[in-house]
Formats: sequence, C-alpha cells, structure tokens
Amino acid sequence: MRMLSRVADRLFWMARYLERAEDTARLTQAYTHLIMDIPEGAEPGWEILVNILDAQPAFGARYRTFNEQNVLRFLIADEDNPGSIRNTIQFARENVRTTRDVLPGEVWEHVNYLHLYAQEWADKSVGRRNRHRFLDQVIGRCQLINGLIMSTLTRDHAYRFIKLGHMLERADMTTRVIDVGAGALLGDERHHPSVDPLIWASMLRSLSAMGTYRRTIGPLVEVNEVVDFVFRNDELPRSVRFCLNAIRVELAGLKNNRDALKLLDRHRRRLSRFKVHDATREQLHDFIDSFQMGINELSDIIAATWFLPEPS
Repeated sequence: MRMLSRVADRLFWMARYLERAEDTARLTQAYTHLIMDIPEGAEPGWEILVNILDAQPAFGARYRTFNEQNVLRFLIADEDNPGSIRNTIQFARENVRTTRDVLPGEVWEHVNYLHLYAQEWADKSVGRRNRHRFLDQVIGRCQLINGLIMSTLTRDHAYRFIKLGHMLERADMTTRVIDVGAGALLGDERHHPSVDPLIWASMLRSLSAMGTYRRTIGPLVEVNEVVDFVFRNDELPRSVRFCLNAIRVELAGLKNNRDALKLLDRHRRRLSRFKVHDATREQLHDFIDSFQMGINELSDIIAATWFLPEPS
C-alpha cells in the first residue's frame, strides 16, 4: 500500500493526541484521588501534574499559583494550553476529519462525539463536582476509539503509523510519570515517607498497572520494584519495554527504516542495561531525561523519513 506522506503524518498525530488525552485524564484522576487519601499536610503539591507534562513555562505565563483550581483548569479546559484535554481531543478530531477515507466510518463518529462532549463539559469539570465523571468519560471513550481502530483496521501502513504514534506517546508519558515520582515525590526534602507507598500506588493506577503489579511482584509497593516493573516488564501494555517492542514491530514493516531502527535498538539496549536497583534518584532522573530525548529524536526521524514530501 502506498500512502501519501501527509495522510501518514495525520494518522500518526491522531494517535498521539488521543493517547495524550487519555493519559492526561488518567493521571489527573489518579492524582485527585491521591490528594483526598493522604492526610492534610503530607500531600504533595499540585505543581507535580504540571511538571510531569513539562508545561511549567506555559502554566507560569497564565497563572500565578499552583493551586488545585488553576492546575486542573490548565490541564482540562485551558484553550491556550495545547496539551489540555480539551485541545488534544480537538487536534485529534481535526486529524481524523482529514483522513476519514482510510479509517473505519465509526471512528469519525466517536471522535466527533468525544470532541463535542469535551467542548460542552471541560469548563464545568474543573471543579470536583463533575470532574471524575468527565475524566471517566474521556478515558472510556478514548479506549473505545482505540479499541475500534485496533479491532477493525486492516494491518496496512495506516495501521502501522497509528500504532507508532500510539506507542511513542505512551512510552513518553510513562517515563514522565516515573521521573516525577522518583524526583519530586520521593525527594529528600519530604518529611512524610510513610505516604510514599500511597503515592507510588497512585502512579501505578494512573498506568492501569496496580493489579498486574500485585499479581506479578507482590502486595508491597516499593519504589525500585515499581520503577523496574514499569520500565522493563515485557507483558505490561504500558511498560516502556512493551511500547518499544511494539514500535519495532511496526517499523520493521516499513521501507527506509534503517535510521529509525538503529536509534530504537540503541535505546532498547540502554533500557536493558540500566540497573534500577543500583541507581540514585539523580541517576534515574538523568537516564529518563536522556531517554525522553531519544523518544523525541525517534519521532523526528519518523517524520523526516515518512512524513516529509519527497523532493520533485
């Protein structure tokens, strides 16, 4: 199948935006529950959610304080924040609208409905009264759309670029969650280490990994075990290794894949060699920073190889 570069580009970003909307909703939901469970005075700050998404400059340009209302408005409803749930759903809709001829017809219907729902309810869901219902709807409908695509789309190039975007975005978000958990949540400046298991359990829930962790590792939530599990478990769909392995499968089905595969394999080897149990918090942070740069570089290589029009 020969596919226009602009169509491949839009499918790739459609998948990234849908995954970003779902992951932001998951993280916001889990963190809101965490704040309500931790005793007053021991809870971490709301700025952690902004740090996870690396959005401090954008937040600081419009808000003065990192309180619950400001952070949740920024993440859920802010029309000036490209990474808000409202905007990522809108961007996904626009990419679906321009690629409807290569997608199942129901995908457009469900994405358009999600867009209309987000436009109506995002502002009303910043407060606690409607927030959980809104986030549940976003998560559930993103899963429905992704499930529809995965279960009906022919395994051709359209599917490959969707899967590449999907897994790249998921790997990026997973490393962000662990980075902030290892840094801001478990820093030496904190005085309530007894709540650390609650915090790490919340991070696992944001990845839908709590039940699998308990079945695979055990009932105790310990930092090194959590990090190693989320980084290197072969069978967890939201682990970094699972995402990288899935990306490799899809890259292998494309032509001119040498540069992308070379970079991907280098980072897969680095992930396998990294000794989580021996690493300090600073070493883990440095590793994740380097890894995220690698994800961005891989995205750039994919764009340069398959999305830029061929010279005439």
